[in-house]
Amino acid sequence: MCGLTGYIQTGVNKSTALNQLDAMLRPIQHRGPDDKGLWFDEQHFVALGHQRLSILDLSPAGHQPMASHCGRFVIVFNGEIYNHLELRKTLEQSNANQPINWRGHSDTETLLACFTEWGIEKTLKACVGMFAIVLWDKQEKTLTLTRDRIGEKPLYYGWQKDTFLFGSELKALKAHPSFNGATNMKAASTFLRLNYIPAPHSIYEGIYKLIPGTYLTLTQSDLKKHNTPDSIVYWSLNQVAHQGQETPFKGSFNDAVEALEALLKNAVQLQAIADVPVGAFLSGGVDSSMITALMKSATTSEVKTFTIGMPDAALDESGHATIIANYLKTHHVNHMIQPNQILDLIPQLSDIWDEPLGDSSQIPTYLLCQLAKQDVTVALSGDGADEFFMGYSQYAALNPLWKTKPLGKLPWDTAFKVLSPLNKYAKSKKVLQKSKLAVNGWRQDTYRDLNQYFMDKYRSSEIPFRQQNGVELQNLNNLLTSASTAAHYDAGIYLPDDILFKVDRAAMAHSLETRAPFLDHRIIEFSYQLPLKYKLECRTGKKVLREVLYKHVPKQIVDKKKMGFSIPLNNWLKTDLREWVENHLDKIPNDSETFNKPMIDQLWKEHLANDHDHAEKLWGISILSDFIT
Repeated sequence: MCGLTGYIQTGVNKSTALNQLDAMLRPIQHRGPDDKGLWFDEQHFVALGHQRLSILDLSPAGHQPMASHCGRFVIVFNGEIYNHLELRKTLEQSNANQPINWRGHSDTETLLACFTEWGIEKTLKACVGMFAIVLWDKQEKTLTLTRDRIGEKPLYYGWQKDTFLFGSELKALKAHPSFNGATNMKAASTFLRLNYIPAPHSIYEGIYKLIPGTYLTLTQSDLKKHNTPDSIVYWSLNQVAHQGQETPFKGSFNDAVEALEALLKNAVQLQAIADVPVGAFLSGGVDSSMITALMKSATTSEVKTFTIGMPDAALDESGHATIIANYLKTHHVNHMIQPNQILDLIPQLSDIWDEPLGDSSQIPTYLLCQLAKQDVTVALSGDGADEFFMGYSQYAALNPLWKTKPLGKLPWDTAFKVLSPLNKYAKSKKVLQKSKLAVNGWRQDTYRDLNQYFMDKYRSSEIPFRQQNGVELQNLNNLLTSASTAAHYDAGIYLPDDILFKVDRAAMAHSLETRAPFLDHRIIEFSYQLPLKYKLECRTGKKVLREVLYKHVPKQIVDKKKMGFSIPLNNWLKTDLREWVENHLDKIPNDSETFNKPMIDQLWKEHLANDHDHAEKLWGISILSDFIT
């Protein structure tokens, strides 16, 4: 796990280039505090910089930027290639007559050898891992940017004036004098609806996130014309979904349990390999308990697990996590969040994530990573299980809602008008609000429309922003059911652009590497082959995954209501965080050209009066205001 950055700027001299590169690395030093590398091609004006967090091969043999043995390629790489030893064996077998003189045992060196032997696309398809890679080809004079299949590792890029910039975080790009920093108002508009910004867009004009599962190659012609070519897909979630429907899993449910367990065991074993201490996040839920149990069975060493406790008992999973930890006999560390930690962290949010993120679970995620870093350098997580094995509670509601869609044609507007006097009673008011939500769900035309309606924090109504039109979301397939389609969209958009973005910044702020075995692409592909009933039955999600877990942990201590990783935001905005949110809202002038201040004031008034829970909206508005003056 590391940080990378660089640029191409015609005419810049070596001294200036390296000084600028050093300035770009400084803001992302936290991503790799163990080593720093600078490289510049004076003939083609290519500057590559790297901050290293040493995980595999702690020696100087893992230093980056790294050149290939043949001298053709120079690479900066962030991530891990879990099967790189297997790739080495394959290379060695095919070059038996000319043995490869490896400098060390880093996966970076393996990547370079693969690119030399196989080219870009074949290498990427052979890799099992998470990565963001920038590769300069001296022979072809091309620059290639690529990103892992599901988007675990970030990579930003774009033209600013006459300079092509790229990097792991926006703060690296912002350190270059060519960076413009104009706000992408359409992206900001979409942020208010989703509380995150979907790829390929960013909060800044002209700067993009590379779409997961793609690579982008700039030729000399592109560089001369300041052109950005279309990215090339080497792995597609849409294609995986299509193939899963075309060639579904034919075995019984028990066969599926056995097959999934084998895949998970392999993924955990691969991801537990490191030359530094490795631990696991443990909430006590199905996902993290599964990873911890398999990690425990894969090693004879002590397994360290970490949990953050919430001050609100309704959201606190720490007690349950301790039960699981005691059963699995892990070295367990639990920390209860204190109010002062929240207040101290809040002012740092915009700097840590350096792009708006309205997911308030960023706070406990950051504190959990801070806790884990005290004992380990790598932590395994359960991210991805909810999206690929139907873990979110809304999935169970979507199919019944779609099947009863004809009910949406009834005169509900008249009914709600007649029943409006009941709004003065708290319980009946909540029932009416939920009823209106269902009715508007019935009125959506497609699975995609239904999913986007529920993703939207404002439920398709006006947002408190002058720019109402947002950016287009990636076009993902409609699958066979509403629930499957919703999970597919979550996997393709919400997972990389909210969950994985959140975890990457929270972990790397503490120089901690996180790994997610559920995101092994072979597990993802297997999940799409499974019939829906193997994942979601009645109102229970992750059915097949639960059965794997029951083989390792007794059912009675893991079956519980899903709580998620959230904070009591509704109440905190009225109490501990009230001053913070009011300061942000007060900064917005009444005649703001970007925000609709009267509408925002009304949202705040209703929230304080307990008329509506606008916590997520107000949190998002406050976060966004740090990026728009």
